[in-house]
Amino acid sequence: MAYGQKILKGDAYKRAAIKRRHIRIRKHINGTAERPRLVVTRSNRHIVAQVIDDIKGHTLASASTLDTSIRGGEGDKSAQAKQVGALVAERAKAAGVEAVVFDRGGNQYAGRIAALADAAREAGLKF
Repeated sequence: MAYGQKILKGDAYKRAAIKRRHIRIRKHINGTAERPRLVVTRSNRHIVAQVIDDIKGHTLASASTLDTSIRGGEGDKSAQAKQVGALVAERAKAAGVEAVVFDRGGNQYAGRIAALADAAREAGLKF
């Protein structure tokens, strides 16, 4: 072990691992005007999805469980993630986006992340 390296425990270790994976993924994934990046950010309570054009640095569409149409909705967190996926796809279509590059944000492609992606695909976004 190198000197000065801090050993993380518990949640701090988990967040650091997610951050490392996200940095590694972002080396290969870039959003353009033709295919912006659909990035998913997940916390223990909420999930946020944004469609981002990395060249201009603009967010084209976004949706989260904090939106008034979804907040306090029924169902578990996976059901709410499906609603967020459908809503972000609808807003992206309204902004003229047909295809996106999916950025899972360092999280595993399972559970809420997969539910959001599947709902976005069903709503018409191409990955």
